[in-house]
Amino acid sequence: MSGGVDSSLTAAMLLEQGYDVTGVTFRLFSPHENAPNHLADAKSVAKILGIKHLVFDFSDIFECEIISYFINEYMNGRTPNPCVVCNKKIKFGAALDRAVDLGFDYFATGHYARTVYDEKLKRFLIKKSLSKKDQTYCLYTLNQKQLSRIIFPLADFEKTKTREMAKRIGLPVHNKPDSQDICFISGNHADFIEKRMGEAGKGNFIDEKGEILGVHSGIYRYTIGQRRGLGISAEKRSYVSEINSENNSIKIGSVPERKTIIATNANFIPFDNLDSPIHVSARVRYSCNEIPSIITPLENKTVLVDFKHSVKFVAPGQSVVFYKENTLVGGGIIL
Repeated sequence: MSGGVDSSLTAAMLLEQGYDVTGVTFRLFSPHENAPNHLADAKSVAKILGIKHLVFDFSDIFECEIISYFINEYMNGRTPNPCVVCNKKIKFGAALDRAVDLGFDYFATGHYARTVYDEKLKRFLIKKSLSKKDQTYCLYTLNQKQLSRIIFPLADFEKTKTREMAKRIGLPVHNKPDSQDICFISGNHADFIEKRMGEAGKGNFIDEKGEILGVHSGIYRYTIGQRRGLGISAEKRSYVSEINSENNSIKIGSVPERKTIIATNANFIPFDNLDSPIHVSARVRYSCNEIPSIITPLENKTVLVDFKHSVKFVAPGQSVVFYKENTLVGGGIIL
């Protein structure tokens, strides 16, 4: 229970369905961190629902696995995806493991997604939510053991319906604003990094021929496809097309496009391993259209992704996620 409307309604719905429910909120930040804390809202909802409430302190693992990863990715010229990693390491990793250790049978969250058991495959699958808020993109790292214990009660609800139901049953968080994408940052990600690491060394903006165009203020301030805030003048519209952490340079050029990519740390839901090329639709960001693609297995959980057409603004560090119609096939981290 994060203190928001989705997880609060999830608890209420499970109660109505006859489950014995206990709410749990994660403490993810050290006391000195100026980060959001929704514990009070979660406790309030648990009291209204008449359920027990627990707090799991994951501040140490969150610092190590999420915040350090987030900073290191940006410092190495990549664009991190902390929600994907947090789902794997904490929400459906450490938290689910602790819940099982405490004797709970299932672990429910307010994600907009569906899980089904396929009798033919003898496997649990993740299906897209019919809601506009479908969140399957962030769930591709899950495994069969985890899926056997996960419940997503909101499944196909639209967010407006979620808020209406929460209001109807008297939950005070029914109109609480949605949380921002990065829960541990209240402002600019670069300011957060500088607060932790100090200002990084400046480097050069270069053009596609290697000529110096100007000076950048730290590679962690930029991402592939960025156009605004570069502080350089150009005759035509220019974008960040490449970030090189080894020589601390940022290449500026035309719209960055890629026809093929390699993704590592690949994980698949309907099967354990990809043995031969398959046709899928691929999404290279949470909010982008799917692209018809072919994925081919390489070594060490790595796949080659061949898009049907060139794709703009593909950022190393982000996830590429694969679908077969409304079924989540899997995904990996873009190199």
